Amino acid sequence: MRRLALVLFATAFGAAAYAEDKGTPIKVAGLAGTAPAAWKEETPSGTMRVLQFKLPKAEKDKDDAELTAFVLKGGGGIDANLKRQEVKFKFAEGVKKEDAIKLEKVKVGTFEGKYQDITGNFQSKTAPFDPNSKVVEKESYRQLYVIFEGKDGETVSLILVGPAATVEKHKKGFDEFLKSLK
Repeated sequence: MRRLALVLFATAFGAAAYAEDKGTPIKVAGLAGTAPAAWKEETPSGTMRVLQFKLPKAEKDKDDAELTAFVLKGGGGIDANLKRQEVKFKFAEGVKKEDAIKLEKVKVGTFEGKYQDITGNFQSKTAPFDPNSKVVEKESYRQLYVIFEGKDGETVSLILVGPAATVEKHKKGFDEFLKSLK
């Protein structure tokens, strides 16, 4: 009897662990997909955020990365938002902006958008929408930014930002997450 109980416990625990390995089902802007299992869903820290995940740091990094999603009516358009992302970074002396920022087209579900990849020193604000907020410069950061116009004309943004090595560690999972959105 004891052995049977142990087998049942092990089977149940194994099934639960397997289910967790599949990732977190999510919905954003009418699209459904699955976030990687390593990403830990959090309660959004701001009212404009519709999703928020913590992504575990790479071995030598001090900080975890964060993925957030925003769905805004209007939002200023794709090009204006891409420029707003650029100014969040400073680049080392001698590094050309064109070398630090990569931009390509992307398809998310049925929507066409842009995929921006920026590496530099992140200008993190302690209170993002306060013009008097203190800025903390975080060296060697990277941001993957995807933006597209969703149904009903809303602007949808997915932002993965963190230390460069940590973002690199999660880039494949981020790209697979984007492909999972249908």
